[in-house]
Amino acid sequence: MKKFTFFKTPLHWQILISLSLSVALSLLFIVTETQDSDLAHSCILVCDFFGKLFLNALNMIVVPIIVSSIICSMTSMGSHAHFGRMGLKSLAYYISSTLIAVLVGLGVANLLRPGQVNPELAQRMIRMSADNAAAVASIAQNSKISLMDIFVQMVPRNVFSAAADNGQILGVICFSLLFGFFASQLPKRYQGVQADLWQSFLRTIMMIADMIVLFAPLGAFALVTPKIIGTGLELMVPAARFLGCTVLALSIHLFAVLPAFLYFFAKVNPLEHFRAMMPALLTAFSTSSSIATLPIMMDCVEKNAGVSNRVASFTLPMGITMNMNGSALYECMVVIFIAQLYAVVDPSFCMTFVKQFTVVIMAALTSLGVAGIPSGSFVAIAVILSSLGLPLEYMGIVLVVDRILDMCRTTVNVFSDTVGAVVIARSEGETVYGSKGRSRPL
Repeated sequence: MKKFTFFKTPLHWQILISLSLSVALSLLFIVTETQDSDLAHSCILVCDFFGKLFLNALNMIVVPIIVSSIICSMTSMGSHAHFGRMGLKSLAYYISSTLIAVLVGLGVANLLRPGQVNPELAQRMIRMSADNAAAVASIAQNSKISLMDIFVQMVPRNVFSAAADNGQILGVICFSLLFGFFASQLPKRYQGVQADLWQSFLRTIMMIADMIVLFAPLGAFALVTPKIIGTGLELMVPAARFLGCTVLALSIHLFAVLPAFLYFFAKVNPLEHFRAMMPALLTAFSTSSSIATLPIMMDCVEKNAGVSNRVASFTLPMGITMNMNGSALYECMVVIFIAQLYAVVDPSFCMTFVKQFTVVIMAALTSLGVAGIPSGSFVAIAVILSSLGLPLEYMGIVLVVDRILDMCRTTVNVFSDTVGAVVIARSEGETVYGSKGRSRPL
């Protein structure tokens, strides 16, 4: 397959330099207090233009990649046993890694207690939340979606309509699984036609993806700059403690828990995996979208880590909808933070062990099914808060710093997906990080 290149500098260094320039420019506007100037507004408009172009280009190829990669993976499995075995392994990884992520968030929140502030600061934060009342009301409306609605999304009435809406990606995945499964049951001559058709389609889409990835540094700069300028330091100060604790919890999961999965289950050097996945991680940080990062993620997992297309095509599209470690951890942190803050205002409220156990279970379960819901993480948070009798309007506090944390938790989500692909590939008898980046049977 032809590889498009413009510069000899590795892609992850290009993106890293781009992000550094973005932070430097944004801080220059903030420190000089010119973020409301005409120059800053012009900069934001230009960045929004190029950022939307880059995101649209990535989103344009997401559905074709998901459909073709899953169908190719299913047709290459060859038997029901392979499909069932890989599905069970994926589910076991998703559940275990998500549960550990929630427990990490719970531990950090209880140890550092970010919501246990003085009453004056608590009242100031509550008043600040009123500025986001409209956003909270919209989230509360979306939280009325039931578990049954999520299952209904898995069987779209019109698969083409679902494909046109990235929010219905779960339905696209289910259709692709069904199509691929039954295509693998066709007579041999028809199986060959289907396999050749979808393999050629996937290869063509991945060539388009290679071309789009060339513009990732520009896209990263354009997407991150408006976020930092728009957030501002003065709004982040009241919620800085929560921001710091959440980043710490996400870092523990990213740099300790997930590398442990790599080291003990895949026998892979975590540092080597970090280097191989750096373009995907930086893209995830820039776009705040696991779905938009999928093309780059698949490229890194297959070409840099040496995972076979059969495994990567099955685990990664499933992972972006079901494996959301960072989001689950974030949900737990937000709920515990709000509970601690509410206890300052109302000392009679007590976050008992039973309530915290409820948070752990609900955060782990809701993270598996909210990918197709607008503001999915906050919808899950609203559901958990309602079950504990905590005020939904307090969510307005964390919305102030959500832009930064969204970038961080998406990075954790993406890295967990790549770890899952490597772990499952090893369990399937593949040699990852082999010679020339190709997978070989053990």
